[in-house]
Parts: sequence; C-alpha cells; structure tokens
Amino acid sequence: MATRREAVQALALTGLRAVIAPTWLEAASSASASSDRKGGKANSLAPFHVVHGWPDLPDAYFLGEVSGVGTDSRNNVFVFHRGDHSGQKPTGQPIEAPAVLNLDGNSGKLLGAWGANTFVVPHGLRVDRQDNVWLTDNYLHQVIKFSADGKLLMSVGTARTPGCDATHFNRPTDIAVAADGSFFVSDGYGNSRIAKFSAEGKFLLDWGQKGTKAGEFDTPHNVLIGPDQRIYVADRGNNRMQVFDSNGKFLEKWEGPELGRPWGLSNAPDGSIYMVDGGDFPAGPPNRGRVVRLDTQGNVLEKWGKAGRYDGQTWLGHAIAVARSGDVYVGDVNLVMRIQKFSRSTQTCLSQPPAG
Repeated sequence: MATRREAVQALALTGLRAVIAPTWLEAASSASASSDRKGGKANSLAPFHVVHGWPDLPDAYFLGEVSGVGTDSRNNVFVFHRGDHSGQKPTGQPIEAPAVLNLDGNSGKLLGAWGANTFVVPHGLRVDRQDNVWLTDNYLHQVIKFSADGKLLMSVGTARTPGCDATHFNRPTDIAVAADGSFFVSDGYGNSRIAKFSAEGKFLLDWGQKGTKAGEFDTPHNVLIGPDQRIYVADRGNNRMQVFDSNGKFLEKWEGPELGRPWGLSNAPDGSIYMVDGGDFPAGPPNRGRVVRLDTQGNVLEKWGKAGRYDGQTWLGHAIAVARSGDVYVGDVNLVMRIQKFSRSTQTCLSQPPAG
C-alpha cells in the first residue's frame, strides 16, 4: 500500500500533467451576483493571477496540509504545515520534519526551516511587528511564540491538557498580536471563546460560548486586529464574521452569500481585510474556494477564485496572508496540501490577439 508521502507525490505529478486552468482570475462579480452585503457592487476590475512555480522548494522538502501562513517585514513568507500527518486523524506523535518553512517572497526559495519533532497538529500562524512567529497547535492545546529563526520565546497553555481557564486552551486555532504586545487567541475547536493576554502571557479576560447568538461562536477559526483596532472573528461554523472592541463588547456581525464561510483572515497594506472562503462541508468536493476582500464596514470590494486542484484554484483554503508588497498567499489543507502566491494583475486575459 502506498504511503501518505507517495500519495502526495503522485497527486502532485498528476497535477503537473493536467491541463492548467486559466491563470488570470477575474474578480467574480457580475451584475446579477456581485452586490455586497449592503446592496452595493463589488469592483470587477482588479483580478489576481497565480504565480506558477512558487514556491521553489529543494527536493528534500514537500508540503503537507498547509494550516497557517504569515509574512514578515521583508515580504518573506512563513508556512506552517503538517508534514506527513493528518489534522483529521492525529497520531499524537510529533511531526518529524520541520513544520515551519521560511520562504523568500519573490523567488520562493527556502530561507530556513525549523520546528522538527515539536508540533503534532499545526494550525494558526501569525508574524508580529518584530517578526516573531506565533503558532497554535490544537493537539498540544498551546500558543507558542518563536523568534524568526525558531528560538522559543514563550508558550501559553498547558501542553497536551485541554481546558477552559487562564492556563488552558482546548484546540486553539489562531492568534492576533497588538502593537503593545498583548494578544488575542481564538479558542477554538473545543472551546468557543476569545481570550486576551498581556504581552507577558498573563490572562486578562475572555468572552464567548458555543451558540448562534451575537457574541457566541461555533468554531472561532481566525481572529484579527483590524486597521481600526477592532477585533474581527471568523466564526466559521456560523457562516459569519463578528466584530468586537478590544474588551469583547459585541459591535456587529457580517453574514450572507457574498461573504460565504470565513476560514482565514488577513490585514492588507491598503487597510482592507482579506478573507479566504474555504466553502461549506459537503459530502463531495468543496463547493467554494475563493478570496474575498472587504472594507471595515463589511462591504465586499473584490472576490475571485473557485474550488479545484489546478493552479489558481483552492481546495479547502485554510489560511491567508497579505504581504506588504500586496501579494496574497493562500494555504490549502486536505487533498491538495499547498501554498499558492497570487499577484495583482493589470490585464484580464492571458494574451492579446496578434495585430493584423
């Protein structure tokens, strides 16, 4: 029987032989299907294209399920992946391969790799203003802070011990780090809360419980401190985003077919918020795979993409990051297991017909 690594390699070879889908992805907005949640029209004039051949990894490296991605101040890209492990069927054993890869944002070349024999089920990744890397492992039930080269700086939560108090998480999903070093944790699969900590890791407050009412959650999958300093939560199980102040006061919620199901969130240099919609959970293949760009009032500005395995498509898009350069990175879990780079395009077709 083929090993999981062999299966991954076979799937990659199959994809290379396949006919590549068109790579210039128009923002999916037509007159009948592009109104934002408040009744406006999304901008259809700013497509993105996938960058083929990115990343350019050495032969010794292959990606497992990409659960987290973030970018630093130099436009380098940190990728958190699960190697030959599965997030759906954890073994309880550490991943032997380095789970964190540092990639050059331009070339895709490997700059560094660390985290071997450290993580069990990688999940969220964020890079703070000092280029420290924050990670969540939802089997270890911890939030862990590292330097960019992998030196352990701090851990919060009791390893391999789930709970719901000042020193325990239950399968935490993501982190958002404020300018003063305090941070918010979406906690997560086992709990349904947002917890706030000081820069030193001291518990300050939390809010939320499982449910569908305002301020309640069903799998808070990502948390983001927006450009307006409000707290944005991807309430994935409830198909919505919720917005709070920094003390947990509920402010508003966004939901509807234009938004879809939020899986991952990222700030962008222009003050907008990017969201990856990994789709619902049908019995068959994913029903959606797209990126949505929003303003801080919840209006859809752009959206593009579709579910699939070809370059430029996403298959259970799990994480998203927008670099200072404006490039967008999306990580897939499940079958495809990859990280893709998208750059903004200035044209809407692959080539122009010859003159004459």
